[in-house]
Amino acid sequence: MASTDVDISTLTEAQQLALQQVTSVTDQGLASTIPLLQKCQWNAQIAITRFFDGDADVVDPVAEAARAPPPPSTARRQETLLDSIPVRSQRGGQREAGLEPAPRIVPTPESQLTQPLPFPLSILVLPFSLTYTIFQRIFGAVGWAFPFLPRLLSRLFSGATSRPSRDAGRRPLNPRDTAARFMREFEEEYGVTHGTLPFHEGGYAQAFDVAKRDLKYLLVILLSPEHDDNASFVRETLLAPEFVEFVSKAENNIILWAGTVQDSEAFQVANALNATRFPYLSLIVHTPNVSSSAMSKVATSAGPVTAQELIAKLQAAISARQEELGRIRAQRQEQQATTNLRREQESAYERSLAVDREKARKRKEEEAVREKDEREIREKEEQKANHARNLAQWRRWRAQSIAAEPGADVKDTVRISIRLANGERVIRKFAADAGIEDLYAFVECHDLLDDVNEKETSRPEGYEHVYSFLLVSPMPREVYDLEKGGTLKERMGRSGNLIVEKVVSEEDGDEEDTED
Repeated sequence: MASTDVDISTLTEAQQLALQQVTSVTDQGLASTIPLLQKCQWNAQIAITRFFDGDADVVDPVAEAARAPPPPSTARRQETLLDSIPVRSQRGGQREAGLEPAPRIVPTPESQLTQPLPFPLSILVLPFSLTYTIFQRIFGAVGWAFPFLPRLLSRLFSGATSRPSRDAGRRPLNPRDTAARFMREFEEEYGVTHGTLPFHEGGYAQAFDVAKRDLKYLLVILLSPEHDDNASFVRETLLAPEFVEFVSKAENNIILWAGTVQDSEAFQVANALNATRFPYLSLIVHTPNVSSSAMSKVATSAGPVTAQELIAKLQAAISARQEELGRIRAQRQEQQATTNLRREQESAYERSLAVDREKARKRKEEEAVREKDEREIREKEEQKANHARNLAQWRRWRAQSIAAEPGADVKDTVRISIRLANGERVIRKFAADAGIEDLYAFVECHDLLDDVNEKETSRPEGYEHVYSFLLVSPMPREVYDLEKGGTLKERMGRSGNLIVEKVVSEEDGDEEDTED
């Protein structure tokens, strides 16, 4: 097919891109480039290779084999050759649909981009380095004095300037600082305020991840100050009011990332996106029809273009993907709603479990307190019962050891009148040498003295008896306690008039309070 019969506007974006790549490298016209690309199935790399190998006019054996009738002896060979054609057609179809893969680029550290030479080699190349530095300074001064010379040289060597280049003397920074430096230089050079264009304030990889996560469009803009069209493209296209409004609209879901190929990160992005002509723009978005995690280029633009043409191309690409991305967003929203519902259910279940655990804990604490109270009550009752048994045994034992009342023939006695706690008055004689404890024992065991058995009762083991009363003389009041000791005659003389006062202990007081 002759080139004059082909309308460039009918070519797909992938074919136009391949045409731009071949023409920029080979510097050939459309008349010879289009037939070469048609023979090479619109593969730019194969076309460039065949052009420089000198076999651009060779007839395509694949096309000839497809048209010619196969001889019987070569039928198997032709089938094998034709089996590879659909694969190429599929790949070409994917390119024609604009689904070229867009890789995620993490900038390589500057230390890995340029490795220093070993010391012996650096000594050997030192004269050449000095010579290169001197000539570079001289040509730099000449270029500064005559600004038209660099532009003239760039036009003469357009093939070299079409490829991305970077300034090796530019200080390398991390992606976020590189983006900040680009925005600052962009605003200073073109006299715009910060935020005129909503540039992403991070690296390419970060913007790529955000676009992939939020299903947004990543618009990559790569600039090259070495190209003459760079300044006019920025002023007339990027800073056009309609383009600024288009990329700033929230409903367009555009993340704008830009950089200059003088920086290491933008240089690597340009190589990864196969940018061969500048200024270069590429619209990248998630393409679920390729794979669940694929990011592809759905629209590209290389070279100068008007704002209206660029907006139309981007709007067409966005409209073509809007329904598909809307379906994915709806699925994600449904999944998110399901996840939120499940989390709320789990949270409600955890709160219910926490309430049940708190109730169980309180119930357990109440049961422990109740068991403790019951145990203390049982222990007190057991102690009281044990004390009552020991007290009864001790009284029986002590009643057996109380001496009988002295007879009338005994002159040295002490006569004591005692009013008991029940109001009964008892008058009894005691031996003069009887102790105060004998008097207390008589009062304690008074009701048992008439019923003392002949069978002896042993003293309870481990029991220390404490009298729960005091013997007091009312007029004048005097307490005859056991601590002072002494005999009855020494403490009271020949006679005494006593009353029994009950001593209230802490346990008795608690019992009385409980009864009240």
